[in-house]
Amino acid sequence: MAAQRGYEIAHEYTDRFSGTKAKKPNLDDVMRDARRGRFDGVLVWASDRVARSVRHFLEVLDELKRLNIEFVSFRENLDTGGPLGRAIVVIIGAIAELERSLIVERVRAGMRRARLEGRQIARKPVELDHSAIFNDRQRGQSPGQLAKSYCVSRATIHRVLAARAINP
Repeated sequence: MAAQRGYEIAHEYTDRFSGTKAKKPNLDDVMRDARRGRFDGVLVWASDRVARSVRHFLEVLDELKRLNIEFVSFRENLDTGGPLGRAIVVIIGAIAELERSLIVERVRAGMRRARLEGRQIARKPVELDHSAIFNDRQRGQSPGQLAKSYCVSRATIHRVLAARAINP
């Protein structure tokens, strides 16, 4: 797409974070480099990968527009060079936000149904022999040694010992 438009790729930014997160390290890098004038356009696979919040998406687009940087989305095959492209991008952003809200609603409904049916939703709590951990600590084992012995984190050992009012 960059070659078709005669663009030279200045840098490729890739985030592995959900589109729902407003703070994404590489998106922050894109915006920082945009402010420094390091490129004239931003090409993305899909506009909903930038943000699923219309507000956040529009903030990004507004800043890019203010910096005279073109925003181009491959999947939607549109750019923000003109008013029609910008209007379509806003509509796509609104639909993406609606889609995200529907997903959240379905997940919550499924979790409620699972609770009502008595199914375990989260992972099962680790069952530990608190008195054995307490006794091993009294015998001089360090929290790190206890964590290895019981195959849990040191934080878990500290919580068990704190519950028995023992100074780890």
